[in-house]
Amino acid sequence: MSHAHGPASPVSSRSGNALKGRIRVPGDKSISHRSMIFGLLSIGETRVEGLLEGDDVLRTAEACRALGATITREALGRWRIKGVGIGGLVEPKGILDFGNAGTGSRLMMGVAGSHPITTRFDGDASLRKRPMRRILDPLVQMGVTVVSEAEGGRVPLTLRGPKETIPITYETPAASAQIKSAILLAGLNSPGRTTVIEREATRDHTERMLRHFGATVEVALHGADGRAITLQGQPELRGTDIVVPTDPSSAAFPLVAALITPGSDIVLEGVMMNPLRTGLITTLLEMGASIERLNERDEGGETVADLRVRHSKLAGVTVPHGRAPAMIDEYPILAVAASFAEGTTRMQGLHELRVKESDRLAAVAAGLAEAGVEHEIQGDDLIVHGSRTVRGGGNPVATHLDHRIAMSFLVMGLATQEPVTVDDGAMIMTSFPTFIPLMRELGATIQD
Repeated sequence: MSHAHGPASPVSSRSGNALKGRIRVPGDKSISHRSMIFGLLSIGETRVEGLLEGDDVLRTAEACRALGATITREALGRWRIKGVGIGGLVEPKGILDFGNAGTGSRLMMGVAGSHPITTRFDGDASLRKRPMRRILDPLVQMGVTVVSEAEGGRVPLTLRGPKETIPITYETPAASAQIKSAILLAGLNSPGRTTVIEREATRDHTERMLRHFGATVEVALHGADGRAITLQGQPELRGTDIVVPTDPSSAAFPLVAALITPGSDIVLEGVMMNPLRTGLITTLLEMGASIERLNERDEGGETVADLRVRHSKLAGVTVPHGRAPAMIDEYPILAVAASFAEGTTRMQGLHELRVKESDRLAAVAAGLAEAGVEHEIQGDDLIVHGSRTVRGGGNPVATHLDHRIAMSFLVMGLATQEPVTVDDGAMIMTSFPTFIPLMRELGATIQD
């Protein structure tokens, strides 16, 4: 198995046209991963429409196949999954290689680790740097054995599940939907009730989808901002139909591009409006962004809307620490928007950014420096001193194999005085494979 990344392919963007038109960004990555996993754990057939066919999700699909699911692709975004049910997983013959997929690998540790099989996990160079210990700690309490692991609880690692998984009550040490989801997915194969307590509410797709497939989940308020989520173990999940809403984290890139590019007026179709995912939109509206919600409706248990976005004069704001869980993936693109805002934007409490695909906090700061944007990091806060005109240019921005860094700085280049180049755009395929063609459709000048 190769973990080498191919030769770097730099990509550049430059200012020019106003962005115009209507586009639909790909399906939500979080829900796409979970569609495959719940299909595996269900009895009967699950039909999925609008699946994101990026490399990360396809790795999760391969892992589900290795664990016993029968998976068929019928057309673009349309898939069928015949599951084996909770307790029915087979021991995979080979290593589960998740490539760059942090979500897929962490959720699957909860799924496979709770079954009496041995499972080996690995990934690419970027995934091998990402900490897994905070997923493994609660799983060990549930009876999972960590047979082997790389230094610091990283992949490659091997898990062996117990004969019977132990239900636990666990308070997560950080606001992380991945920790919560791994525990709840492990709790599916345990008798009794598994409870996860989080001090700050994180995205709730797992809870919504558990109910959609027939599990009993209770959610209670816990403290000022937290929740206690309790799952009744060993339900019989039934295959069902899922329409995957479009990904608000992907929509963030054309959305910010339209806000900062003079004369722009675009519509983004069918964007998920789950309140635990719309922190970026809330923040941009506070900054003075022109974002209109049109045609709100329900798709697959989630509220969606079409968003009309127009070029706007933005002003700096303070983004409170408590908003971080609702927009943790959007801080790189928010930093780009803040670069073009009048005044100072302070983004508080970004510790989680240090353990994403790269140290995103350091990577964003380095990219801002190349583009001539005044900024500083104070503790876990990122402070950006914006200006209506941003120079751009500089050396190619180091992406560290991080798709969101690459896309954020390509968006920046659409409104800077000089073009912006990122050192490698290849990893954009992992989460938003149609990013460059869709941006060009709106009129963006991006050269790969």
